Amino acid sequence: MKDTEGYVTADGRQIGGTLMEMKNITLRFGGVVAIQDISFDIREGEVRAIIGPNGAGKSSMLNVISGFYTPSEGEVWYKGSKRPPMKPFEVARQGVARTFQNIALFEGMTVLDNVMTGRLTHMNAGLASQALWWGKARTEEMENREKVERVIDFLEIQNIRKTPVGRLPYGLKKRVELARALAAEPSLLLLDEPMAGMNVEEKEDMSRFVLDVNDEFGTTICLIEHDMGVVMDLSDRVVVMDYGKKIGDGTPDEVRNNQDVIDAYLGVSHD
Repeated sequence: MKDTEGYVTADGRQIGGTLMEMKNITLRFGGVVAIQDISFDIREGEVRAIIGPNGAGKSSMLNVISGFYTPSEGEVWYKGSKRPPMKPFEVARQGVARTFQNIALFEGMTVLDNVMTGRLTHMNAGLASQALWWGKARTEEMENREKVERVIDFLEIQNIRKTPVGRLPYGLKKRVELARALAAEPSLLLLDEPMAGMNVEEKEDMSRFVLDVNDEFGTTICLIEHDMGVVMDLSDRVVVMDYGKKIGDGTPDEVRNNQDVIDAYLGVSHD
C-alpha cells in the first residue's frame, strides 16, 4: 500500500508520501557486488541526494532506478506498485526522466530539436500522419512544441534555441540536457552529477534551476553529486553509499555528523 505520510522540511515545505521505494536492492556483475542490500525511499516533492566516494555504487543505483540495470535481488516500488523488470523506455513512459554523467546530446542538432526529443514518450500519432504532418500528428507536435518552448524560457536558453549543440560551451550543454529531461514532464527527475566540470558561476546557475524545477513544477528530484556544498544546500534528505553499502541516510545535518560518513570521505580505514 502506498505510504501517504510525508514530512515537513526545515524551511516549511510539505513533502508528500513515498513515490519510489528501493527494497533490499543487490546488484551483481559476475562476482562483483556493485550494490549490497540497500533500501531507501524517495518522497513526492523532495530533493533526494545519493552521495559517496568514487566507486561507491551511486551510478549503478541510478541505473537501477531508471531501468538500465535490473537488480539481482530486491524490489523497486513506484507509485505504490511493485515494478516488474522494465526497459529504460518503459520506465521513461512511467514518468522517470534523467540526465547523464557524460553529456548525451545530439551534437549536430539544434537546442530546440534536442529538447523536442524529450517529448517522444508523449507522441502517439501514427507513422503516416507524422510523415504527412497531418491531423493528430500536427496537433500533437504543436502541443509538444508549446511545452518545449515553456521549458526553454524557464531555463533561460531562448537565445541559443536555434544553435547546434556542438557549438555550445560545457555549462550550457548541461542546461540543455536538463531541458530535454524536463520536457518529458517527469514525476521523478534523475540528475547524474549535474554540476560536474562546472565553474563556480555555472554551479550557482544550475543549483538555482534545480531548486526552481522542484518549486515551480513540483518535480521530485533524485541527484548524484560530488560537491558536498551543493548537496547540503539543495537536498532535503541524503543517502550515503560506500563500497556498495548504505552507511547513512537522513537530513543533511544528520549525514554531516554521521561518523561512518566522515570516515568514508576522509579515507579512514575500517578494521
